[in-house]
Amino acid sequence: MAGSVPPEILVPAANETLDLVLGSQVELNCTVRWAGTESCQPIPAWSKDGQWLGSGSSQDTTWSGQNSSEQLLASVLQLNLTHDADFGVFACWISNATATFTLRRAAGHVPAVLAALLVLVLLVLLAVLYVRCRLSVLLWYRDRYGELEINDGKLYDAYVSHATAPDDRKFVHFIVKPQLENRHGYKLFLDEPSLPAEPSADLIMNVSRCRRLIVVLSVAYLEQEWCNSSFREGLWRLLELSRKPIFIVFESQYREITHPAITLLKQHRSAVTLLVWRAGSMTPSSDFWKELCLALPRKVSFPGSVGDPQTQLQEDKDPMLILHSSYLDSAGDLDPDGDLGTGPAPRAPAAGGMEDAQLRDGQRSELDVSDLGSRNYGARTDFYCLVTDDI
Repeated sequence: MAGSVPPEILVPAANETLDLVLGSQVELNCTVRWAGTESCQPIPAWSKDGQWLGSGSSQDTTWSGQNSSEQLLASVLQLNLTHDADFGVFACWISNATATFTLRRAAGHVPAVLAALLVLVLLVLLAVLYVRCRLSVLLWYRDRYGELEINDGKLYDAYVSHATAPDDRKFVHFIVKPQLENRHGYKLFLDEPSLPAEPSADLIMNVSRCRRLIVVLSVAYLEQEWCNSSFREGLWRLLELSRKPIFIVFESQYREITHPAITLLKQHRSAVTLLVWRAGSMTPSSDFWKELCLALPRKVSFPGSVGDPQTQLQEDKDPMLILHSSYLDSAGDLDPDGDLGTGPAPRAPAAGGMEDAQLRDGQRSELDVSDLGSRNYGARTDFYCLVTDDI
C-alpha cells in the first residue's frame, strides 16, 4: 500500500537509455524520496517489457532516513546481458511513480575486427594473385588485344645472337629454339657468329628481316673485343636495327660479371629488355618464358593453307621476302651469258605443255597482290643502300 504523499524520483532524473554490448553486466538504480509515516511505506516493483519480474530477479532494496518526516528508498536491479532477450524496457514502480530504463544492444568490436581482418585477407590474396598471375594476365591481354605486327616485310620473329661457346650453343639450340618454335610457334633466325662492332651487309639484312633481336649475353659473349672497347656504341647500333632488343643473362654469371655492359643495360631498361635465366627457368610455365614471350611480338596463327602472309603469294622476287635469297649470288643465273648465244637454246614447249602453261598463267593472274603497296619497306633501306653501293 502506498502512502498519501507520492514519492519523488531522484535517480534517474529522466527516462534513461543505455547502449550495452552483449555479455556485459549492469545495475539499474532507482532512488526515490518519500515523505510519510512508517505505517505507509511504498513497495518497489520491476517490470520488463510490461511483464512483472518475479522473485527470481536480483533486486536489492535499501531504506535510509534523513529525519522522521523524509526517507530515501533505493532499489537496484542487477542484470546479466548474455542473450538478446535480456535487452528491453525496464520500469521501476514505486507507488504511483515510475522510472524507465531502456537497454539496447550496442554493436560490439568483434564485427569491426572481423571486417578489418577480412579486408586484410582479401588484400593479401589480391597481392599474391597479382604476383603469381600478373604475367599470365598480361600475356592474355596482349594475345587478345595487342598490336598485330604483320605486313611489315619481316620473315622471322626474332634474330638470336650468341657466342660460339659450347654452353651458349646448347642453351640456344636445345632450350631456347625448341621452346619458342615448337611450343609457342615463333620463327627464329639463329646466327652463329656474334654481333660485330661494325654491322656488315649480311647482318643488316638478316636483322632487318626479324621483328626482334635476342642476345645471349654470357661471359663468353662479353669477352669479345668490341664488347670491351665499344659496347656503348654497339648498343646504340642495335637500338637502331631492332625494336627494344632482348638480352638474356645467366644467374650463375650475373652476380660475378663486372663488365660495364650490365650497368649500361640497367640504366636503359626502358629501351631494352633484360632477362635473367635462373635455376627454375627450365619449367615451361616459369616467369622467364612468360617475360620473353611478352617481349616478343604477338603471335598470330593462320590456317595451314594460308601460311605466313609475308611469304605467301609474293611474286616480286624481293630478296627481303625470300627465305634463301640468291640475289647477290651469280650462281642463281642459269644463263649468265645472257643473249651471247653460249648457253643452251630454249626449247619449244610441247603441245600438251602449252595448255598447262596457259593454265598456270591464268592462276597467277588471280593472285592477290593488293597488299604490295602496304608493305613497310623502311626497314630495308640499309640493305638496298649496301647493295647499290657494291654494284
